[in-house]
Amino acid sequence: MTATEKRDDLPEPAAERGDAMRLLARATLAELSAAWGAISDKPEVTPVRGPETGLVMVLGRIGGGGHPFNLGEATVTRATVRLSSGEIGHGQLLGTDKERARYAAIFDALFQHPANRSAAEALHRRIAARIDAEDRRRAEETAATRVDFFTMVRGED
Repeated sequence: MTATEKRDDLPEPAAERGDAMRLLARATLAELSAAWGAISDKPEVTPVRGPETGLVMVLGRIGGGGHPFNLGEATVTRATVRLSSGEIGHGQLLGTDKERARYAAIFDALFQHPANRSAAEALHRRIAARIDAEDRRRAEETAATRVDFFTMVRGED
């Protein structure tokens, strides 16, 4: 699934928020802090939980459909915040960047507030564009190393 595709297996509001949270988890700290700095009328943000770092077990499946097995542990950081307007936002991401998790939670909460939703959606579009550009660049780099094999027939074999 590319950064701009939506999930069809969830109800519309849940799919939108899930897609938004997926993009926020891949955002850079610079993108998040710049977007927060661009908001002129910032709501008051109160921490509810964290940010805190922990481990989750990553499950794998042999062949994509076989029995699940424990692949290993991954470090994750999460945060939950409440805006002064009452919205609660959650941020989760791989790694140990607590500031990024806090910003992701703030923008999740802003996404839920009608007055601030446009700022959150603008950030989502910038993140999706960066991810798509990175994917295109990676695909071009991979395509440049592609080797075309062909069969050459010699004689009357």
